Amino acid sequence: MTSFNALIVVAVGYVVFLFAIAFIAERRAANGHANWLKSPWIYTLSLSIYCTAWTFYGAVGYAARSGLEFVTIYLGPTLVMVGWWWILRRLVRIGRAQRITSIADLVSSRFGKSTQLGMIVTVISVIAGTPYIALQLQSVTLSFAVFAQNGGVNWDQPDFVVTAMWVAVGLAVFTVIFGTRNLDANERHHGVVIAVAVEAVVKLLALVAVGVFVVWGVAGGPGEMLERIDQSQIVLWNADSSRWISLIFLSGAAFLCLPRMFQVLVVENADERHLHIASWAFPLYLFMMSLFVVPIAVIGLDLLPAGSNPDLFVVTVPLAEGRDGLAVLSFLGGFSSATSMVIVATIALATMVSNHIVVPIWLSRQTNQQAVMSGDVRHVILLARRLSVAGIIALGFLYYRISGGGTALAAIGLISFTGAVQILPAMIGGMFWRGATGVGAAAGLITGLVVWMWTLFLPSFGVDAVISQAIVDDGLWGLSWLRPQALFGVGGLDPLVHGILWSMLLNTAMFVICSLVTFPAPLERLQGAQFVNVFAHSTAAPAWSGAATGAEDLLIMSQRIMGSKEAQALFTQEAARQGKAGYLPEVTPDFIERLERVLAGSVGAATAHAMIGQLIGGSSVSVEDLIAVADEAAQILEYSNELEAKSQEQERTARALRAANDKLTALSIQKDAFLSQISHELRTPMTSIRSFSDILRDGEMSEEEQGRYAGIIHDEAVRLTRLLDDLLDLSVLENGQVELREQTGHLSDLLDRAVRAAGTHDGVLDIRRDLHQEQLQLLTDLDRLTQVFINLIVNARKYCDAQNPILEIKVHQHEGRYIVDFIDNGSGIAPEDQDLIFEKFSRVADGSKAGGAGLGLAICREVMHRLGGEVSYLPQATGAAFRVQLPQVTTAAALEET
Repeated sequence: MTSFNALIVVAVGYVVFLFAIAFIAERRAANGHANWLKSPWIYTLSLSIYCTAWTFYGAVGYAARSGLEFVTIYLGPTLVMVGWWWILRRLVRIGRAQRITSIADLVSSRFGKSTQLGMIVTVISVIAGTPYIALQLQSVTLSFAVFAQNGGVNWDQPDFVVTAMWVAVGLAVFTVIFGTRNLDANERHHGVVIAVAVEAVVKLLALVAVGVFVVWGVAGGPGEMLERIDQSQIVLWNADSSRWISLIFLSGAAFLCLPRMFQVLVVENADERHLHIASWAFPLYLFMMSLFVVPIAVIGLDLLPAGSNPDLFVVTVPLAEGRDGLAVLSFLGGFSSATSMVIVATIALATMVSNHIVVPIWLSRQTNQQAVMSGDVRHVILLARRLSVAGIIALGFLYYRISGGGTALAAIGLISFTGAVQILPAMIGGMFWRGATGVGAAAGLITGLVVWMWTLFLPSFGVDAVISQAIVDDGLWGLSWLRPQALFGVGGLDPLVHGILWSMLLNTAMFVICSLVTFPAPLERLQGAQFVNVFAHSTAAPAWSGAATGAEDLLIMSQRIMGSKEAQALFTQEAARQGKAGYLPEVTPDFIERLERVLAGSVGAATAHAMIGQLIGGSSVSVEDLIAVADEAAQILEYSNELEAKSQEQERTARALRAANDKLTALSIQKDAFLSQISHELRTPMTSIRSFSDILRDGEMSEEEQGRYAGIIHDEAVRLTRLLDDLLDLSVLENGQVELREQTGHLSDLLDRAVRAAGTHDGVLDIRRDLHQEQLQLLTDLDRLTQVFINLIVNARKYCDAQNPILEIKVHQHEGRYIVDFIDNGSGIAPEDQDLIFEKFSRVADGSKAGGAGLGLAICREVMHRLGGEVSYLPQATGAAFRVQLPQVTTAAALEET
């Protein structure tokens, strides 16, 4: 006999096993070995999240109570996968094209990226998901109680509550660890998905094992089992056709609308082609899950005492036959069904709560750009998601506590399904009807939510728990047409059918009527064209025109959402696409749209749109112009994709030519200034030398005066020589006549030499270094490289305008290259000067501090070019920052040398 303590050990061991599987998957994905995690079979198994404890335990109880009606649970999803495959493909395509993170994000994005709609869908999903989470907690708690009772211990109500509480805490911890590690929902939760796939196998094997035991071990074979089934009341066909139709519709619609199903079906989809295999493999999985439901129910009714809970036949039948090992396996199957559902559902719901409730409220409390330019948005979002996970599971536990946990599992599941499918009209209408409006969607969603709560959700707590028996009998305020189970005077229907009928009918009616009488906003028209014509084009039409901010502000905001490394890579890629050097692309409508879609993967489409809108200032075109653009863009994208591509290419070329022309104009001005400066720099020392030479030649002065004048002549000659050396050095470098002398040395030694040569011993500039990171060996022209370092340090000493100047020298490695950053704490270089600072005719505006011709950075650029590396300017919020990159070939050569 398996003791209760032993069962606890098994459950904990199983959870540890899932932790290990999830951790390994996360590590392999992080190391770039995620191909096998993107298998269509893993994707298909992840869809088994549909088969929760309701399916594992409740299907048998459903069959024992209602006969073959349990089949509707499986028929709905099967019809969707086989017959509605084109809807699933459209959903997945829209999800990938629009960077959708949840079903709330889908509805919000479709109707003009409306924050309000995202909130409404989130509230509906959380309320509808609460009973379903309670169902899972109830099923696990009941299965624990069965084993405790089998060991001779009968639980009281407090024992059930404490067990449910600890199960909820464990699920919250697992979900926080593996469900909120990545901010970008489109990075996919590989650990969670692989854990769900493993649990799918476990629960299928467990249910099949119990079924095989029942058929061959108890009944004596298939023939005897069929005889028992024929004699059972289960197979008697007394089904209500309206209830069957309603339940098939309900299960199929819930398969599309449940947040957890949307998460695995759309968000976690790595390849649209996986739907081809899932369209037949998942119905096969459902068939295997349902194959032994009737045999287990029949044997349970025959074998166990009257009054036994049929929801637990999967566990109690093996226990009654002394098969403890099989009972434990069955327990693990039910445990897997419950835990996988709670984990995925809370991830999806937490993403929706953070993206569509917490972050919008946080943004609304900020002013102008403060919301996106101050603080780390990543921390706000991650904290919101983790707290949301705990809060959602706590709501499920609260529902279980209030309802008492005495309701049949199937009844709870159907109530939750009905709430979730209130999203269906807005979702399907938005994908196929361009005329649908956000007003209509909101009206339908709110109407459906209110009717569902009145007819099904509130009565599910029990008589007099929330709604009194008097209201049930006489209606609200004594109005008989407001009776929860006889709305508008229509009585005699099954309560579930009644709730489904009125909630969906009124929801759809309000959606259609309000959409017909209202006009869609411009952005709704644009998004509607993208959703309806998603197969014609999978990129969103530009929603932004013009820009009221620079690329620096957008970069800072992106860094605080995506992280510095990812944001800079995105901006660098866009700059290269536009034909510009450096890290700052031109802020074009195309780029803003592309950036918005990337950020949507982290914070949702509506929030990303709002955050960029605070910086950009919104669209600057009129309503009429925007609608015209939307219609014309849809036609062009449908019938002339090639022409649009050519037009975009010409636009990029024109921008590049304009930028080149502006740069040449600026360089021409700089060249004139350069010639004037050079003549001045040459004439000044020559004048001093001649003047003081004449004085010395005339004589009649003391020795002290002779020494002072000779020193002046010497200093001016050195200054003149340095200028001529710079000019000759730059000429030699540009003509490729320089000879490099490769030597082996340590980076730290080169930096030491540069610091000493730059004259920083006077304490004017505080230099901060990490000597441990500088212990790198190089094979290159050490003198030339030191020359670059000296120029950058001297520039910081001369130009840093901070009260206490500080220069940080940071060394790190990236993609096989050594990178040395020189970052000071001054005000930095003005954006208009950043593209010209490396040109030989260029000087910063305040050249008086330098006292030279401004050739230093031009020489640095040429030196690094000859060394096979590069020097560049990094745009930052404050301070001037230069980056020196040493090529991979230099690194490899140095390693070979050592």
